[in-house]
Amino acid sequence: MVGKRKRSSSRTRASFEKTPRVTQEYTLQNLAPEDNRPSADSARVPDDEPLLPTASVPHPSSELDRGPPPARFSCTLAGIWTWMQGPPNPQKYHITAWFRKGQTAPGRVIDRYFRTTKAKAALLLACLLLWSIAFLSILHQSVAGQEIPGYGRPVKLSCEARLWSNGTNCGLDGDACRPFDKGGFAFRCPASCAEAMVLEPYFIGPREINYKSLVIGGAPEGGDPADHGVYRGDSAICPAAVHAGIVSNARGGCGVLKRTGEHSGFPAVDKNGVPSTDFPSNFPLSFTFDTENASAARCTDLRWPLFTFTLIVTTVLSLFITSPAAFYASIYFIIYFQVALSSDPPYSPDYYEVVSIALGRLLPCAFVGFAMYYFCVRYTLTDLEAHWDKTVLWLGPCWVGALNTDTFDKIPISRLTPHDIEQQPGAVPALLIIVGILITIVLTQALAFRNEGRMPRMLALYGLLVGGVLALVAVPNMNLRIHHYILSLLFLPGTTMQTRPCLLYQGLLVGLFINGIARWGFDSILQTPGHLLDGGQLGGIQPHITPPVVSSAHNISFSFPDLAPEADGISVLVNDVERFHQLKAEDGHIAEFNWTRRRDGDPEFFRFGYIQLNALGGVWYQDFTKPVTWDVEGGWNRSAPVVV
Repeated sequence: MVGKRKRSSSRTRASFEKTPRVTQEYTLQNLAPEDNRPSADSARVPDDEPLLPTASVPHPSSELDRGPPPARFSCTLAGIWTWMQGPPNPQKYHITAWFRKGQTAPGRVIDRYFRTTKAKAALLLACLLLWSIAFLSILHQSVAGQEIPGYGRPVKLSCEARLWSNGTNCGLDGDACRPFDKGGFAFRCPASCAEAMVLEPYFIGPREINYKSLVIGGAPEGGDPADHGVYRGDSAICPAAVHAGIVSNARGGCGVLKRTGEHSGFPAVDKNGVPSTDFPSNFPLSFTFDTENASAARCTDLRWPLFTFTLIVTTVLSLFITSPAAFYASIYFIIYFQVALSSDPPYSPDYYEVVSIALGRLLPCAFVGFAMYYFCVRYTLTDLEAHWDKTVLWLGPCWVGALNTDTFDKIPISRLTPHDIEQQPGAVPALLIIVGILITIVLTQALAFRNEGRMPRMLALYGLLVGGVLALVAVPNMNLRIHHYILSLLFLPGTTMQTRPCLLYQGLLVGLFINGIARWGFDSILQTPGHLLDGGQLGGIQPHITPPVVSSAHNISFSFPDLAPEADGISVLVNDVERFHQLKAEDGHIAEFNWTRRRDGDPEFFRFGYIQLNALGGVWYQDFTKPVTWDVEGGWNRSAPVVV
């Protein structure tokens, strides 16, 4: 074998050796310039020959790849319509996930261990059940598991709750708001009550406040820091408790209120971030706080711990759920119950009534939520692999919108009505900034819809919506009020693309819708002026009062000879308490109003308003006049009220 291999190799070498060796020689060319020819560096191109070719030769496939050239824009109607229809080959937006393996890793873990749809559905239902049990347990403990020794379970209050609503609602001499000086009760306040304020002009003696906390008095008497002071009876209880230091503004808490009857002099002081207003005269109802029986440390508002727990749960679900329908439905219902039962529930002293309200609004809210998903949300979430982007850009803004009371309510626009925007400080600049941001968003979204070839359809849709709003504006004797849940429904169709800005806008709008329904319900888009003003001036007629007869510094008399024909009677407020209520006699006359000063040394403040009878019974109060001061010396002073 070895010999054969050697012979074979020798034959191979021989065969190669038999091949004739051919030597190819290439003649070298002289690349140096000839003596009679200029060098290339110094060569000149004739003036009539261009340096670059005037026309390029197209690639054989270039026309097929590029398609027809875009038409030039024309300012004619046909040109504008052609431009609005978009490019010849519109492209649908799709989010390309950054770090795709990391963003899809949680979903792949679920696919590995729960392969079937039934298994994934069972896992999701189990997670929702565990969240429900934990959520309701903490909620029940925060509501029913707290008692004040000697007073029992505290009464749940809102940030606007008061013992005395206003002068006319409490009736003549305030009898409808009794008792004045007996008894006390334990109460429970939510967090963030320091920001509660009146939304319409409110008179406190000679002063008019607006967009300010309704806390009257509260200065310590005698300079004792342990004394929490006395508050006028129409002060908001929870802001007053924060002002007194009984309740924490960050966590809420419980306290004990004690009625102290008629009191004179309510000096003001700013404490704990809450301003107060002074009142220099007497009022039939006042109150203070009992710190010995308060138990604020064991009676705190647990909505922020509950929110933190729910936020973690929704974040985990957002990362692991890949189905857009399952993600949307689970997040939608979790956020709804978080808002309706904990973060921003409707006010009711009985918490079981709050649960009843939440369940009553659930079905219509779920129906509208399904319509929002079918017509808008699914176009943004379908085939989305960027689950971290979805969590940050969709779920995060959704929570921001759902917590509207703690986020957008800080903007100085309480209600989107011309009346409120005109009178609220800072509302006009804030509205201009918001309008500028909205215009920028609308323009960028419109260009994106043009790139997808959908601009004409979106313009037609929004033309119908704007036409409907304008038709509502034309309804007589009604005022248009655009609630934030209506704004969400109006703007949601403009987010039906899969872009990162659309994720942000859409999540924010869904959260605003959930907050609007869970907190306020489907409030009407058209409201009467009286309901919209909520106790403010209606712009009606006011009585013209003739100068009174001042017989002494303690006695004063009023006559009403010139009442308006449409008025059925007249009412008089003294120190913001109704002290005179008289209807016209058959001959059209009204008896005189004789008044004796209640306390020496106290100025008193008078306001007058017409009364009208309702067709179905009861009375209606027209606008009251500005307060007029009857000073301690008996002088009748018509000076204008002080606005604070």
